[in-house]
Amino acid sequence: MNLVNPRDERGYIPIADHGLIGNLRTAALVSIDGSIESYCVPNFDSPSVFARILDKDKGGHFSIMPTVPFSTKQNYLASSNVLQTKYMNEKGVVSVTDYLPRPRKDNPSHSASNKPLLPWLIRRIECIRGSIPIQVQCAPAFNYALASHETSIIDDDSLPSTISQKKAVFVSPDLTLDLRYVVENTSPGVDGALPEVVLEFLDLSVKGHKGLAVQSTIRLEEGQCVTFILRTPPARGMTTASAQNNVNTEKILAGTETKEWRVAADNVPRAMDDPLLTKELLAALLHATNRYWYEWVSQSTYKGSWKEAVMRSALALKLLVYEPTGAVIASPTFSLPEYIGGIRNWDYRFSWIRDSSFTLYALIRLGFTEEANTYLEFIFERLRNKNADGSLQIMYTIHGGKEIDEIELGHLDGHKGSRPVRIGNGAADHIQLDIYGELMDCIYLGQKFGKPLSYDDWKLVRELVDYVVSIHKNPDLSIWEVRGEMKNFTYSKVMLWVAIDRGLRLADKRSFPCPNRSVWLAARDGLYEEIMEKAWNEEHKWFGQSYEENGVLDSAVLIMPLVFFMHASDPRFVSTLNQIMKTPEKGGLTSNNLVYRYDVKKSDDGVGGEEGTFCLCTLWCIEALTRAGEIDRRLLPKAVNMFEDFLLYLNHVGLCTEEISDAGEALGNAVQGFTHVTLISAAYNLSRTLDKQM
Repeated sequence: MNLVNPRDERGYIPIADHGLIGNLRTAALVSIDGSIESYCVPNFDSPSVFARILDKDKGGHFSIMPTVPFSTKQNYLASSNVLQTKYMNEKGVVSVTDYLPRPRKDNPSHSASNKPLLPWLIRRIECIRGSIPIQVQCAPAFNYALASHETSIIDDDSLPSTISQKKAVFVSPDLTLDLRYVVENTSPGVDGALPEVVLEFLDLSVKGHKGLAVQSTIRLEEGQCVTFILRTPPARGMTTASAQNNVNTEKILAGTETKEWRVAADNVPRAMDDPLLTKELLAALLHATNRYWYEWVSQSTYKGSWKEAVMRSALALKLLVYEPTGAVIASPTFSLPEYIGGIRNWDYRFSWIRDSSFTLYALIRLGFTEEANTYLEFIFERLRNKNADGSLQIMYTIHGGKEIDEIELGHLDGHKGSRPVRIGNGAADHIQLDIYGELMDCIYLGQKFGKPLSYDDWKLVRELVDYVVSIHKNPDLSIWEVRGEMKNFTYSKVMLWVAIDRGLRLADKRSFPCPNRSVWLAARDGLYEEIMEKAWNEEHKWFGQSYEENGVLDSAVLIMPLVFFMHASDPRFVSTLNQIMKTPEKGGLTSNNLVYRYDVKKSDDGVGGEEGTFCLCTLWCIEALTRAGEIDRRLLPKAVNMFEDFLLYLNHVGLCTEEISDAGEALGNAVQGFTHVTLISAAYNLSRTLDKQM
């Protein structure tokens, strides 16, 4: 429980103290005290309109907060990505329900075109008990707080003709938003008084804002409700077809054909993406959104232990899917620090082949094959448009683009002063050869559980493996995206082995023609021998970070048994695992059951600065212990203990960030897909192994 006094100066809310909502186009972070802290419109990679988490003064925010001291709790609705925040004090309780609306999955009785996805941010405020005064502030800061905007308060023409009220309109050079609201009384069987909402201008220029905000102070009594809707207004004008479909659209959105709905809509023809704003419509949108998430996650086939954490991770991963193309982003946020006050602040709103492939692996394991099929379509389109030398980029935009310039935003303070704030990502042109292994593993798993590979797509795969064979002896910058010298990183060599191995397995299982089979076999087996010779440090008895520096420990080598390069019970791997699990003071990488990537003081990664323990590496370590525990049962209790410990670092709504500080503080971008992927994989394999041992 968090105690908040609104009279106190509001600083930065810790990264962990946020929930995430989304609609498979974009996403928003909601702080535990009810502020939209990060929101990019209309897509994940669009410029931000709210970025308070990166600049508490001028980043932009949409806050809902009592004007009296209160405590707060936050939770997701069951099996849903609809978020609820409650404000409580001795005089009353107010609930805020936040979501980006989603239509339910297509019903065979009507077409998908009749179910528009409304690009709205909806915030429903309801007084549950007593009375609490609430202050609402909407202060957008367009284009990463760089652009000025004009604000007006005008008549709202999107309401039934019997209702007269105002809306706020924010106009910037590239984007227009409007803020509307609907009032109601939810007391059953009582036509009580409606809450009064008066929008007023708010000048925050002293804090650096480049346009007026709006605010309203509302005293809510029990049963009273106000719902605010922030949206990009649709283009004016409507086709004849839209007018004809209007009545059907309203029925579908409402999920009802009642007289009350038709009367509320005034029978006025409107565009499908601009329905009349009524309490019935809003109730229908909330119901449809909640059911969408419930029906999606209910498809899971997972039956193991830690089901709550696994299902929340699945729901979080689904929020990272960009539905129009099937791309999967690494994280919906940008430039949150890997160390408070540090410089490791990166933009992850792009589709990494590595992260996406692991994400699809996790979803496939849980029975979600539709996402795998759509992502593979996205990837095969990239394969059809490879670079001239036959290579792929390590990442693409959510639309499949290759240009991802990195820019520093010097005008933003950074989270708790962690600068620079970056957008874009200069790693886009890095050579990271491990991506071919992750991609081929994903394609291979897709064949086992998803859509069968066509012959034309097999030819693309074949070309890719031929390319891997041609470059498998080259150095690269590998998984951690170091910005220093290219080396023969062990992780990359293992994943190159995976790429060739999965190509061979695909050819065998599907009896596909493979003219270069003997070349592939020779390359795969030669690479295996090379790794065992050059990555192995005979003196220390561990696999090192690279051929050049095999005396440097790197937890990325924990991937070996997870991709079936070698069994976790192999003496060489066990020795490496034991060393990684030692504390840094004893030459290891594990502190308080949490694992670092590598020692930044011993490995020059070209970035500098410090970082926390890496959640991905902790979960890889747990899975490696699990797989070793299939042979040595004494390791399973350690795996269980580490996993249970890790779950304590999930935030109050079950979400993960990228890293964890020595003091247990969440660090890095949130929500981090890679972390939730490895949580699912670790839980899946640990639960399965424990069941076998019973």
